[in-house]
Amino acid sequence: MDKTLDKKIEEYIREIPSLPTSVIKVLEICNNPNASPSDLNHIISLDPVLVGRVLKLINSAYYALGQPVTSIVRAIIMLGLNTVKNLVLSTAVMGNLSEQNKSKGLNMEGFWQHSFCVGVSAKFLAAKRGINPKLREEYFTAGLLHDIGKIPMNAVYEKEYLLTLSTSDRDKISLHLAEENTFGFDHCDAGAAIIKAWKLEGTVADVISYHHRFNDYSGESEDILYNVIAANYFASVSEIGFSGNRYPQKIDDFIWDKLGIDKDFFFEIETSVKEEIEKAKVFLKI
Repeated sequence: MDKTLDKKIEEYIREIPSLPTSVIKVLEICNNPNASPSDLNHIISLDPVLVGRVLKLINSAYYALGQPVTSIVRAIIMLGLNTVKNLVLSTAVMGNLSEQNKSKGLNMEGFWQHSFCVGVSAKFLAAKRGINPKLREEYFTAGLLHDIGKIPMNAVYEKEYLLTLSTSDRDKISLHLAEENTFGFDHCDAGAAIIKAWKLEGTVADVISYHHRFNDYSGESEDILYNVIAANYFASVSEIGFSGNRYPQKIDDFIWDKLGIDKDFFFEIETSVKEEIEKAKVFLKI
């Protein structure tokens, strides 16, 4: 297709509202190794929306606490800086992108169901592998947001994207390969453009950009990247939600070796994953 496709996608991404200043400040504070809950409290307390999100999360079924928490500082301490950062980032990104997407190509309910499944499965895998509990929310967020590049492609080229989904299904090839055949780029490229526009960096950005080209990755987030790749494969073959990818590429054995788990791990916890997805939907409702 014509090169102007890239320009249209870029124009769409430019029109997506920027992340709020308060969200940027939260990310900056949480990325500072010397940051404290009081530093974060100072920013969040100035933004009623963030206050509501944090208190709703800590008091949700996701955490199932016996007593309600009304103090922002206490909520931040209980959740941890990393969880607060990922909550703020997830809801801001999903809110901005969902508001922009009004097309009828890829079913968005199925898309977010798939995304939740990847996030939850990645977190389960992190727990199985003994990852520090304070770091596991990063695995969830990376999984939740890994496919955001599909949103502008689906919104700008609704008819073409429907045909691409059909081609993937008919030819039994992975969706990102069908995207490349149709558009000359895939949702990793589109996701990378969103990340660049919002000046985001770090683990989540790396997963969005490289989950279908891990052989090209040389950063410091290999562990989460491989984690999400495995979780994404499970979500696709299990058809929990629908990302448009019925024929995901099989995972290289070296990734399973790196993760140190058996390939059947996810299928053993499928029921638990589905239950956790229902609780994790709080990230959308906040």
